[in-house]
Amino acid sequence: MMNLSSIVKELNLKVECGKDQLTREVTGGYVGDLLSDVMANSKEGNLWITRQTHQNIVAVASLKELAGIILVQGKEPEEDTLGKASKEGIPILVTNLYTFEVAGKLYKLLS
Repeated sequence: MMNLSSIVKELNLKVECGKDQLTREVTGGYVGDLLSDVMANSKEGNLWITRQTHQNIVAVASLKELAGIILVQGKEPEEDTLGKASKEGIPILVTNLYTFEVAGKLYKLLS
């Protein structure tokens, strides 16, 4: 396992919110843009990779006790998403990489 801080550094992620939560341990990753799929299949401690930017991603991450959310392709979270993430303590990270690249790099780091 690795903590979020190490992953942020290794993947050169931008921390949009949740800087005080970067000591969280990451148990794995989950890729998905369909909220019901993430709710059904992600596991506690996973780092969620998605293109979604609306505030509902925070609700799902909080419900599933995910380590954080990575937004791909330079997607920026909406303002209400950042507010909710700060309130819920959910780290939101951003990268310019495509989903496939981020997932592959994360898998390699966690293996």
